[in-house]
Amino acid sequence: MLTRDQILKAQDRRTETVKVPEWGGELIVASMSGTTRDEFEASIVTADGDANMRNMRAKLVSACLVDEKGARLFDAADVEALGAKNAAVLDRIVKVAQRLNRLGDKELEELKGN
Repeated sequence: MLTRDQILKAQDRRTETVKVPEWGGELIVASMSGTTRDEFEASIVTADGDANMRNMRAKLVSACLVDEKGARLFDAADVEALGAKNAAVLDRIVKVAQRLNRLGDKELEELKGN
């Protein structure tokens, strides 16, 4: 059986490098921590339980882009600026983020329903 220390020390977050020639380089997309995933989900569901899909791509990109040490590159304050970037580039990053986080259309629909 796993111990508490083994669980807490496990390096379980996956990453993938994505080429973004439009921005002049590469980015690291990571799976979200549980806390970050909860924050992301809360940001796209209103208090009434309706979906708030405004800047959803930028919110997901903000939650998943990390540096070489795994620290997030962006936070909620950057979402508006990220949302103004090229939609095709955001979509490319979002597809990787969705796959790494098992966050597909089905999961988004479930969020809307909850």
